[in-house]
Amino acid sequence: MSEIRLSSEKRLRLFAGRGFPELADEVAAELGIPLTPTSAYDFANGEIFVRFEESVRGCDAFVIQSHTNPVNKQIMEQLIMVDALKRASAKRITVVAPFYGYARQDKKSRGREPITARLMADLFKTAGADRLMCVDLHTSQIQGFFDGPVDHLFALPMLANYVGSKVDRSRLTIVSPDSGRVRVAERWSDLLGGCPIAFIHKTRDPRIPNESTTGRVVGDVQGQTCVVIDDMIDTAGTITKAVEALFDAGAKDVIIAATHAVLSGPAIERLKSSRASEVVITNTLPISEDQKFDGLTVLSIAPLLARAIREVFEDGSVTSLFDGHS
Repeated sequence: MSEIRLSSEKRLRLFAGRGFPELADEVAAELGIPLTPTSAYDFANGEIFVRFEESVRGCDAFVIQSHTNPVNKQIMEQLIMVDALKRASAKRITVVAPFYGYARQDKKSRGREPITARLMADLFKTAGADRLMCVDLHTSQIQGFFDGPVDHLFALPMLANYVGSKVDRSRLTIVSPDSGRVRVAERWSDLLGGCPIAFIHKTRDPRIPNESTTGRVVGDVQGQTCVVIDDMIDTAGTITKAVEALFDAGAKDVIIAATHAVLSGPAIERLKSSRASEVVITNTLPISEDQKFDGLTVLSIAPLLARAIREVFEDGSVTSLFDGHS
């Protein structure tokens, strides 16, 4: 009777969608592994086809896709990839979405509105995902929408360390663009030695997307270098208004720092014409050459993603990646 050998050796496989292949290449290089060969193309009517060129049976699969514009296409492609892996008997499937699409639709502001961030989580679970990995979710409650582990990573230490290396911390104030992000500003302050914080009082009409009215600065920013922090820059209207409000309140200099550079519509022109001395972002979303400008600094999120993927694969500790401390 021939002997049957059962292998318990785990295999890490990294799969990339077409949303931002350059980031996937960076993550693969950090991990020291190749991307699994994948065929993906669109049919004439826009439907997506995906097939993996190697066996994935029994592997620990990580599917990385940035939900960049066109967002719906990137999400659908990632869902199809997860479905293909599930049907091909991958042992565990982790969705790696550095920018989680529809994260701003996390609650009902008025009647008859969807909670699309929850729908996203349900779709990934139905497709076959066992785990989600995201960076700087718009709100932490989204972690509870997915029925399984959610690795909520923070770019804050990387951004704070960069900014802290560039400025005089004794004259530094961290500024939240609204009252809802004061807790994040406090974490920035903790990492930068307890510098003071301030916030901008603003109002927003829920019927008008991407637009807010900036009010007064709450906190003393006179003569300070201010760092305006946010999770994302979309049209840049809110954050550039905050910059002007800070200069009007006596700030000496203003730096913008954000994780996700959505950069829709007039964002680039607004940032270029802003009085902020520097705009610091990460590459959770692709930045094209025509979006780059003097004063823009892009930090790579790839080392953070690679470290988290390795820790999850090896069943190690990822607590420090979740709590915003390095």
